[in-house]
Amino acid sequence: MLNQAVLVGRIVQTPELRETESGKKIARMTLAVPRPFKNSNGEYETDFISCIMWKGVAENTVEYCKSGDLVGIKGRIQSRQIEVEDEKKRQLVEVVAEKVTFLSTKKQEEAE
Repeated sequence: MLNQAVLVGRIVQTPELRETESGKKIARMTLAVPRPFKNSNGEYETDFISCIMWKGVAENTVEYCKSGDLVGIKGRIQSRQIEVEDEKKRQLVEVVAEKVTFLSTKKQEEAE
């Protein structure tokens, strides 16, 4: 069996570092990943993918990345059930980032 995901996209919102009740560092972010093909209207659509980072990966990403930065993520896909306000269970799918590669920032692109 193999569960591996590789994504390249832009950070939608600057990630923030939090700590769980047990003291583990965690950060979440959404990655905007454009599809490599056009839809029926001739436009490229974008997928918004939820990512979660733990410990050192979370700390480094929060320290060096912000909204709009281009990053590469290698990780695995996980699913879990969550309860929402109306007491129904919903399936949540997210990528657990095991490695984040910083590809470019907006400042670097604006300087070029």
